[in-house]
Amino acid sequence: MTTIRGAYPVLITPMTEAQEIDWGGVKNNVNFFVDQGVAGIVINGSTGEFVSLSKEEKFQMVETVLREVNGRIPVVVGTAAETTKETIEYTKQAEAQGADCALIINSYYCKPKENEIYFHFKEISNAVNLPIMLYNNPFTSGVNMSTNLMLQIGKECERVTHIKESSGDITKVRDLARKGKGDFEVFCGAEELVMESYFVGATGWISVAGNIVPRLVTDMFNHFQNGELEEAWAINDRILPLCAFLEGSGKYVQIVKRAMVLTGQAGGPSRYPRLGLSQEEDQKLKDILSSLSVVPSV
Repeated sequence: MTTIRGAYPVLITPMTEAQEIDWGGVKNNVNFFVDQGVAGIVINGSTGEFVSLSKEEKFQMVETVLREVNGRIPVVVGTAAETTKETIEYTKQAEAQGADCALIINSYYCKPKENEIYFHFKEISNAVNLPIMLYNNPFTSGVNMSTNLMLQIGKECERVTHIKESSGDITKVRDLARKGKGDFEVFCGAEELVMESYFVGATGWISVAGNIVPRLVTDMFNHFQNGELEEAWAINDRILPLCAFLEGSGKYVQIVKRAMVLTGQAGGPSRYPRLGLSQEEDQKLKDILSSLSVVPSV
């Protein structure tokens, strides 16, 4: 089994001005991240606008990215859907294409109860052979899984090997990492609590900021692993304004896509109803990027 650890950028889905997927841009971005030395990548996640993509587009994204990566780095695929049946179908497709792990959030419209969430993950775990990263994000799904529920799923659902904790409650990261040790590993999903999460036992980060500063988020994790805490904190402090902007804006997809364009990668517009940045937001992004020395002259 491939080791899933480190800072994993959760990639955008680049699009043309007509809001169609830019497949050449997808391939170029993948190679950019591989060249930057990232630990791995995530596709078809929230930052990738998975709810705005058709089933056929999601499948093609998996096929295109896995073919382009060609085993060079691990690939985590978002396979979440509203129903258990669809989630199993998406997860089996990712498995067949050679994905290393599936990232799955609970149903995000029906607001399932905890016994329903347990049933959902148990059914998926029984149906596939692919490692699963359970994803808790109450801001997106409307459900904040309890620590006990996640511990139970991690212990009793064989394929659940990781948990991405995005509630912003550092005590959940701590308790999951300590009490779930040996059953699963914990990834940080809160952009502003990364170092804190590493300190309480997280072994990775599903990183939105990693789209924009892949080398920095990679170096930050490596410094922490090597016990070089001053160096890790220095990077954390440097990227924190970007992380705070992403978390607080409500426009993290649009911010990343615009930043990708500004830094010479494929980005493009988001699918409607997501609209682009305001003039003020655009200038704030440019100022942040300039402070990180990652923007070419524009």
